[in-house]
Amino acid sequence: MNIHEYQAKAILRNFGVPVPEGHVVYNSNSARDWARRLGDGPWAVKAQIHAGGRGKGGGVKIAKTADEVKKFTREMMGMCLVTHQTGPEGKIVKRILIESGCNIADEFYVSFLVDRATSKVTLMASAEGGMDIEEVAAKTPEKLFFEPIDPLTGLTAFQARKVAFKLGFALPQVKQAVLVLKGLYNAFVESDCSLLEINPLVLTKEGNLICLDAKLNFDDNALFRHLRIRDLRDYDEEDHMEIEASQYDLSYIALDGNIGCMVNGAGLAMATMDIIQHYGGSPANFLDVGGGATIERVTEAFKIILSDKKVEGILVNIFGGIMKCDVIATGVVEAAKQVGVKVPLVVRLEGTNVALGKKILAESGVDIVSADGMADAAEKIVKAVKG
Repeated sequence: MNIHEYQAKAILRNFGVPVPEGHVVYNSNSARDWARRLGDGPWAVKAQIHAGGRGKGGGVKIAKTADEVKKFTREMMGMCLVTHQTGPEGKIVKRILIESGCNIADEFYVSFLVDRATSKVTLMASAEGGMDIEEVAAKTPEKLFFEPIDPLTGLTAFQARKVAFKLGFALPQVKQAVLVLKGLYNAFVESDCSLLEINPLVLTKEGNLICLDAKLNFDDNALFRHLRIRDLRDYDEEDHMEIEASQYDLSYIALDGNIGCMVNGAGLAMATMDIIQHYGGSPANFLDVGGGATIERVTEAFKIILSDKKVEGILVNIFGGIMKCDVIATGVVEAAKQVGVKVPLVVRLEGTNVALGKKILAESGVDIVSADGMADAAEKIVKAVKG
């Protein structure tokens, strides 16, 4: 789950991490009022969407007067903000963060993430922070350095000092950096984050370290432990089909293709998308109905797939292990009848009771093409879609 910048900073404040004072607003008059409450300018006017690259897209402005804060807010509110992370469709700005400005002397990059290779939380940092960090990572990866953290000891003061010296901080800033980095690590672990990114971490001309921007992602499986964080979810920032899928415990991600996929198991779903592309097709989604699919879940899966107007065909690829093929076949048939599938439908079944499952499909009276094996299924659905 993602949250907005202003929400992330509120969480970091609770862990003693220095962030600028600010307030989220929903109209230009409130923006001017809050700017005055925050004190003398300048102020940062920052569009709040779930995407990076806002500055380059025109979603971050520096205002010198309260009237400029109002003007920039009025211009940003309701705009379609396009960044390298939103895609060409962009995102509509519905809330804006008004924040006190600061005198930036230098910018740095810091993040905490889960490294699957080491099974540890890893601190990643660079002295080249700011809007071009993606370019730094792509062209000069040697400027990024990593510090794996032992889960038994957590981030030690020694490790924090080591990172601070690598970033080039003088001794007064090293002491600050130790506190900031340890606070960020504690926030990451105690909030069950999957990613915590500070870009930039700035050194002000007064010699202070401040987290000028913050991005926090959370492990969905741990949200039951963090009800307040769960309530921060902004459904306006998410794909409506992905939201609908989550209500039925379906793992769904929309893609750009025209062949809908309904599969049980994430690994099989990935393989299904690969083999569709191998035969010249393009998957319209990733959809995992899970190992305990019911008729209701299969029906909802069909509805979600068909709500995507790009879908011109559907491939159902099921390996019946715990879930028997005859149960899946019954669910597919009932779902197809309820939803009224009007595009080509190819079904591949394998596993327990596969013969009975294929018999149910054959005798259903529904226009279903049965396939033997993944390659056969992919070839048939691609051919059907291409006409």
